[in-house]
Amino acid sequence: MEVLWEDRDIRFDLTEQQMNMRPGEELIEVFHPVEDTKGNKGKPGKLMITNLRLIWHSLKFPRVNLSIGYTCVLTITTKTTSSKLRGNTESLCLATKCNTNRFEFVFTSDSSCNTQMFVTVLAIFKAYDSSKLYRDLKLRGALIQNKQLKLLPQEELYDKVNGVWNLSSDQGNLGTFFVTNIRVVWHANMNESFNVSIPYLQIQSVKVRDSKFGFAMVIESTWQSGGYVLGFRIDPLEKLQETAKEIQSLHRVYSSSPVYGVQHEKNINKVDEELENGQIINAAVMEDIDIDTSIKSDACVAYYADDMGTTDPSAEPVQPVFSPELGLAIEPLKPGYTLESLWKIF
Repeated sequence: MEVLWEDRDIRFDLTEQQMNMRPGEELIEVFHPVEDTKGNKGKPGKLMITNLRLIWHSLKFPRVNLSIGYTCVLTITTKTTSSKLRGNTESLCLATKCNTNRFEFVFTSDSSCNTQMFVTVLAIFKAYDSSKLYRDLKLRGALIQNKQLKLLPQEELYDKVNGVWNLSSDQGNLGTFFVTNIRVVWHANMNESFNVSIPYLQIQSVKVRDSKFGFAMVIESTWQSGGYVLGFRIDPLEKLQETAKEIQSLHRVYSSSPVYGVQHEKNINKVDEELENGQIINAAVMEDIDIDTSIKSDACVAYYADDMGTTDPSAEPVQPVFSPELGLAIEPLKPGYTLESLWKIF
């Protein structure tokens, strides 16, 4: 399975392939025209809400676009902005963080759609945030109740395997395996809070190997989940191999049709109008220019948040400084940027 990045990254100027839906990703709602008020003022665009991310692209030039994964979102609010398309109006404002960079995104539609856009984005984000067990490896969680696995919505229990040794310590811990259509869960029989939930989404490989404890099933998690190597022993060997094959099979099935756990109501009629032959963006616009892809893009510059204080009306305004090169007073440049880099075409 290709490493999931859509919900965990912020990207600018994506290719058409990167903007299209990955397996398990669903287009939930579409709003247009929507202005990217901070980065593309005056340019009408389309805002698409999926179960993993927000996608905006210019209606005229789809190559001008951005993708915001929900994991990167810190807060969702509204604020009054000045839009070239709508004038002074309430806009959807996202404060985000990706790696060490903080960005602010502001989207503006007409007044009749702004409220609906805010409510929809907030509802899907909450649904995403409350369904992490579908996507993230979890250690020592509240997973077991009365010796039984607490099933998630859409989760089905396929197998329960007793007598499973966790080989994380020298003496090992005896416990129980639960195998479902979404994840593998193990817990210690003597302490139910000593457990691990491993979604198929975060499994890199499942193999049977020889170890100092004898033959064991080794589950390797992806680098996104910490790159854990978890060993389990089941006697007899035939039962170990059977369990490993079952998990490998379910992993393959899940990879072809992942379940991300984001519960929502889909606006079917509106989305169907936007989807043509599996595509989510307009047909490519033929432009009468050649794009030089060798130039480093600084498309993210416009979205950098000023210490996340841009939404605070009481904050002191940034004082201009004199630029000898231009002979003008300008806003101070952010660290690492020069006038030359800001004039480059991207």
